[in-house]
Amino acid sequence: MRIRPLAVDALIAAALTSVAVLLGPEAARQGQRTLDATAYVLVVLVHLPLVLRARFPATVCSGVHTIWWVYITIGYWPVVGSFGPMLAVYTVAALRPPRVAVPCAALMGATWIYAGALNHTDGWPSVVGQAIVYPAVLWRFGVVARRLTDLTRQLRREQAERARREVAEERSRIARELHDVVAHHMSVISVQTGLARFVFDTDRQTTRHALDTIDATGKEALEELRRMLMVLRAGDDDAPAGPMPGLARLGEMTDRVRAGGLRVSLTVEGAPRPLAPGVELCAYRVVEEALTNVLKHAPGASAEVRLRYAPHQVSVSVTNSGQGVIPDEVRGNGGHGLLGMRERAKLYGGQISIGPQDQGGFAVRLTLPTSARATVQGDDATT
Repeated sequence: MRIRPLAVDALIAAALTSVAVLLGPEAARQGQRTLDATAYVLVVLVHLPLVLRARFPATVCSGVHTIWWVYITIGYWPVVGSFGPMLAVYTVAALRPPRVAVPCAALMGATWIYAGALNHTDGWPSVVGQAIVYPAVLWRFGVVARRLTDLTRQLRREQAERARREVAEERSRIARELHDVVAHHMSVISVQTGLARFVFDTDRQTTRHALDTIDATGKEALEELRRMLMVLRAGDDDAPAGPMPGLARLGEMTDRVRAGGLRVSLTVEGAPRPLAPGVELCAYRVVEEALTNVLKHAPGASAEVRLRYAPHQVSVSVTNSGQGVIPDEVRGNGGHGLLGMRERAKLYGGQISIGPQDQGGFAVRLTLPTSARATVQGDDATT
């Protein structure tokens, strides 16, 4: 159960009042005037305003010192009533700027000097020293507490801002994954639907083949969406997400795109080897997005996918011979597809080039490092 600040201040005020009351009988043993009922009432009044010290620190400090002055003027031992003013000065220093806290500390020092003069003390060096040191120490402690509070608030703001950035980055990542999954599969389904509608009455076999492709592509899209949702369900250990697509499935992708009406070939150079899951997913998504763009922007074109395994890197390229519309992202008109490619390549320390070819058509070329460090980064990035 959380205790309210007002209740905490009330407990502190009660504790200081109790200590002052218990210290009261010591006045007679110190050669001071014995505390009577009036003195104890003033002692209680000195400490009672501390209940509101956090809400009205400067006002409480002034009120406490005023009652303390009355207590001292009557001739009672100043020490018994000093706890409240000390805490009040510290509170002002902790909650208010120096222009307010310094006069309050000076007020306490002046009150201490006034008490010494009123009692005709012979130990002026001690009185002056206490009048300077006590307020200065309390003010310093209050300033340190105020700085710590400010730093804590700043840290909380920075943590909140960092959390907002992480949420924004995660939303961007999810949007990129959804775009990669949905755009590619929906493009194939759209092409096959158009083909089936066109030949529905004249070519049953082609229609059936188109519907089979739509069925398989839809199931694969649902499966990939299911994997994404399982990954997003943090803490659900009973629902395995399954492996994300990798380079071993490029053949399936090209077959699916080929069924969508795009003439596409796949060439693999070098010896295939296991790579970090994140690296494989990055390369797979780039090829997927590039082929989706060919389907959408270069109808009737042919495409070539080339995968090359090198000792310390892997590269993929997608080129087409079409003269279709250049994607919006390349013209600077926004979009997520090609921007997502660049972000993926940057995430895994790769290099990517996107643009039209001199001899015509369009090309996307990606190179990713496969060093041990890159492998670790890739694994971390996909968790």
